[in-house]
Amino acid sequence: MNAPLAGIRIVEVGHMLAGPYCGLMLADMGAEIIKIETPEGDIGRTISPHFVGPHNAYFASLNRNKKSVVLDLASDEGRAALGRIVETSHALVTNLRPSAIRKLGLTYEVLRRWNERLVCVALTGYGLDGPYADNPAYDYVIQAMTGVMALTGDPDAPPTKAGYSAVDNSAGLVAAVGLLAKIVQGQGGQVDVAMYDVMLSQLNYLAGAALNAGETIERLADSSHPYVVPAQIFATAEGWLTLFITHDKFWKTFCGEIGRPEWTVDRKFATMAGRRAHRAEVIAAIASVLRQASAADWVRRLSPLGLVVAEVGTLNDALRSDIAAARSLVVPLGDGSLPLQAVASPIRFQGFSPVYGLPPLLDEHGDEVLGRVAL
Repeated sequence: MNAPLAGIRIVEVGHMLAGPYCGLMLADMGAEIIKIETPEGDIGRTISPHFVGPHNAYFASLNRNKKSVVLDLASDEGRAALGRIVETSHALVTNLRPSAIRKLGLTYEVLRRWNERLVCVALTGYGLDGPYADNPAYDYVIQAMTGVMALTGDPDAPPTKAGYSAVDNSAGLVAAVGLLAKIVQGQGGQVDVAMYDVMLSQLNYLAGAALNAGETIERLADSSHPYVVPAQIFATAEGWLTLFITHDKFWKTFCGEIGRPEWTVDRKFATMAGRRAHRAEVIAAIASVLRQASAADWVRRLSPLGLVVAEVGTLNDALRSDIAAARSLVVPLGDGSLPLQAVASPIRFQGFSPVYGLPPLLDEHGDEVLGRVAL
C-alpha cells in the first residue's frame, strides 16, 4: 500500500513544537515535508542539552522524515525561492506570529499568485487578527489563560501546568486536520488555527457546564473527575492507583472483590448520583480499603474483572512497557547506525508502515529542493 499522503508536498515554516509537530504527523503518513529554516536554524536544534551524534534529541523528536532548506525569507531572493517551491506544493504551515507571517509573505493572499490551490495554515497563539494577535504565546501562557492551569493540581496547591506541552501538541494536530480538510476540498485558502481556541475547544464538557449550568469549575483533590465517583488516584500501601468506575454494575463488581457488599445497597454508595452527592465520605471509605495493599496488587486483582484500573507509572515505565513493545512504539531513526530513538506514529494503517528517517541536518536538502524548482 502506498503511504496515505504519498504525493502530497507540504512546506513547513515553523520552529520549536506546534508547527513541527503538525509537519511530523503529516510526514509519518507519507507527505513530503520541506522544512524552511533561517540560516541559524530552528531553535529546536539546540534547545535540549541532549545530542546523539549531530542530532539534538528535542529536534529529532519532531522533525524526522523532513527535508531542510535554508532560505532568508526577509530577502527578495528568499521569497522568490519560496514562491517556486509552493508552486508545486499542496500546503504551507507556519507557527510564527501574525506580524511575522505577514512580513514574510506567508499568507494565502500573497502566495496565491504562485499557486491558487495552495492551502496556507497559520498556527498562532490568538489568531491572525484581533487585539491579542501579536502577543507572545507559548504553551505555558495559553494553559494559564484558558483555565487549564486552574483546573490542574490539587485544590490546596498552586495552579499547575500539564506535565507536557498539551497546547502545542493539540494545536499541531488541529492544524493538520484543517490542512487536510482543505486539501480534500480541493480549494486553496487560508486556515486560521489559534492555540487559545484549540484549548477552549478541548475543555468541551467543562465549558458546557459553565455555559449552560452556570457551574464554577474548580480543581478537585487527587485528579478527581467532576462527575464520576470514584474516578481518581488513590494512595496505596505502595504506589498510586488510578481507579475509574463509570457504571453501577462495575461498582457492584468492585464492592464484591474488596469485601464491601453493603456498599451496593447503601443509598450514599449504591448509585453514581449517591456517590457524587456524598463524594467525601465515599472516597474516604474507598481510600481506607485501598491502603491495605499495593497498587500492583490491586491491579492484579481488579483488572481481570473488567474494572478500569492502573498503577501510576513514569514516562520511562511507559516506554519500557509491554504495551509499547507489543505496539512497536519505540523506533530507531535512520538505519540504526546512531542510537537515536523516538516514539512511533500513533496512527496505524493496514498495509502501510512508516519509514522513520533521521531528522535533517541544517540545509541538508537545499540543493535538491532548489535544484528542481530552479528557473
